[in-house]
Amino acid sequence: MRLLTFIFITAIIISCNHSNGTKADPLAGSEVALKDSANFTNIQWLDSLNKNFGKLAEGQKLEVAYSFKNTGSKPLIITRVQPSCGCTIAEQPSEPVAPGALGVIKASFNSEGRTGVNHKTLFVYANTKGSQVHELHFEVEVEKKKW
Repeated sequence: MRLLTFIFITAIIISCNHSNGTKADPLAGSEVALKDSANFTNIQWLDSLNKNFGKLAEGQKLEVAYSFKNTGSKPLIITRVQPSCGCTIAEQPSEPVAPGALGVIKASFNSEGRTGVNHKTLFVYANTKGSQVHELHFEVEVEKKKW
């Protein structure tokens, strides 16, 4: 019985300490932002939405970036950036972008095993007026390794 009491008290102490140490996620509940039109804002892309990076040697990584500005009056919340395939890893702002502020969407393309012309898309989900999904495209030709 003492052992059960000890385990129970220990579990309570651990769970209390664990929950006190967690940090609030600034984008928690951000999926709701995509549905609440009262909080929609405007985005202005400062770069071309279609980029061609020419040729790249197989095995190299390509870093891409798309700059934008929140031109609306509400915080811009980018809830997700979804690449079109697993060879591309995307980064998104971890905090809402204030009205008038600038931000950037970054991605890294791994060209290993991807010889030929590659057309990639990043789907950006945000609380924007008009459409809440934006498509960013890039193209690169990967040349086979020369031994």
